[in-house]
Amino acid sequence: MKIQIVVAAHKPYRMPKDPVYLPVQAGRALHEPLAWQGDDTGENISAKNGEYCELTCLYWAWKNLDADAAGMCHYRRYFAGRRTGPKWERILTGEQAERLLERAPVLLPKPRRYYIDTNFGEYSHAHNGDDLAEARKILAERSPAAAEAYDRVMARTWGHRFNMFVMKREQLDRYCAWIFDILFELERRIDISDYDPYNRRVFGFISERLLDVWLEAEHIQYLDVPVVNLESQHWPRKIAAFVKRRLWPKKLARKHG
Repeated sequence: MKIQIVVAAHKPYRMPKDPVYLPVQAGRALHEPLAWQGDDTGENISAKNGEYCELTCLYWAWKNLDADAAGMCHYRRYFAGRRTGPKWERILTGEQAERLLERAPVLLPKPRRYYIDTNFGEYSHAHNGDDLAEARKILAERSPAAAEAYDRVMARTWGHRFNMFVMKREQLDRYCAWIFDILFELERRIDISDYDPYNRRVFGFISERLLDVWLEAEHIQYLDVPVVNLESQHWPRKIAAFVKRRLWPKKLARKHG
């Protein structure tokens, strides 16, 4: 099985030596080129990187890679093939990925659990919940089953994050066709011109929440795989920010297009 896992990156960084990994510069159309494959060749949306973040790498991989299975991770975050040992030695290998894909067509990072908040509540406290609600309207127009899956997923207190996964080609094609159709329509409907640079990444944030919707609506089998982070996750700071957002949410204005 030929597997290619895109490593989305925007700055120079050490990369795994395993040939299963392909470093891809995100948003190369907007920045000085690095010594890696750019997401601006072939059919691409590289110029949308400010709004779609790592999804410009995913779109490039979908449209341009020839592989039996493909996926995406981040230059500081990978799937783990081992639970112990030095971090760089714990990164999932191509052989390990192939064995896992024999068990299920989709590999995902272990879900993040919020415990005291739902997926929709967590998103609304950190971003503009109206944008996520608008995505539901699009789902309802296209598939009642997907809208029902959305309601179930948004009521949960856990979800798969990071826009990280490895999928066999059939599932990758189906997922990318689905998610980009929704996001491109959402882009036409909302006006984010007043958003700060962080919140302009709305389409990347929303895709993280919709992955579980697609999995559930399409009854896709998957495996949860541990994640290895190469840098500190600053959990005390993240937890404090999560609680602060829940107690004192900021309303982010958004205009309809």
